[in-house]
Amino acid sequence: MGDLAGRWRELNKAYWDERVPIHLGAAFYDMEGFRARPDSLKDFETAEVGDVRGKRLIHLQCHFGRDTLSWAVRGAQVTGLDFSPPAIKAASQLATELGIDGRFLTADVYDAVSAVEGETFDIVYVSFGALNWLPDISRWASVVAELLAPSGYLYLAEFHPFSFVLDDETGSTVTHDYFDEGPEASGGPGTYADEAATTEDNETVEWRHSLSTVVSAIAGAGLRIQFLHEHDYTFYLQRQSLERHDGDIYRHPESAPRIPLTYSIRAEKA
Repeated sequence: MGDLAGRWRELNKAYWDERVPIHLGAAFYDMEGFRARPDSLKDFETAEVGDVRGKRLIHLQCHFGRDTLSWAVRGAQVTGLDFSPPAIKAASQLATELGIDGRFLTADVYDAVSAVEGETFDIVYVSFGALNWLPDISRWASVVAELLAPSGYLYLAEFHPFSFVLDDETGSTVTHDYFDEGPEASGGPGTYADEAATTEDNETVEWRHSLSTVVSAIAGAGLRIQFLHEHDYTFYLQRQSLERHDGDIYRHPESAPRIPLTYSIRAEKA
């Protein structure tokens, strides 16, 4: 694991570079539907973030920009940043195709401040499946704080770390150590968006940061936490025990005790 952990950026970048074209064509992302109606945001995200008209928003780890452009449609001045050149190329092409203003930059998230040349933003937006690819959350939070203008805020929506300690079949038995944050090597062909896809770059390195680690890092970077909300639903089949409800909402069966599957945090810079 030591050798793999030392190559985390190289391995993860190759993984994501290869999956960009797969994701663009996958039913999971429904790009045809997005082109017809460019809105991929979750209802609770838009409610918790509020009016973004005229706000400068940077989306860290933006993949190919669906969520970034969704904020632009709502009136934000958006910048999307990702370490995958194919993802940023696809995002820029999508923005041009749809006639939506958006700037997209290729950079590692830890280098975001230099990538934007010191520009600051009203909102730093980070969404599902982002933090598990980063080894150092305190460093990430420091980058977020540097990117924020005074009175600007971070909005983070993520998969809840507790949801990953349970067994896959029933979601009722603790099978993993919540406090073992990694690094964790994983592999296998395909992707969450298309499990049958043929892929070659399949080794990744991830971390399962506890909720306390994330909250403490954000507070330690000098941001004032305005709320932490935990939600009993998620947006893909994280485990076989979940049941699909309206749209892309997944929950545990009604007979099962509820646990948090996702969470959201808003934190303001003084």
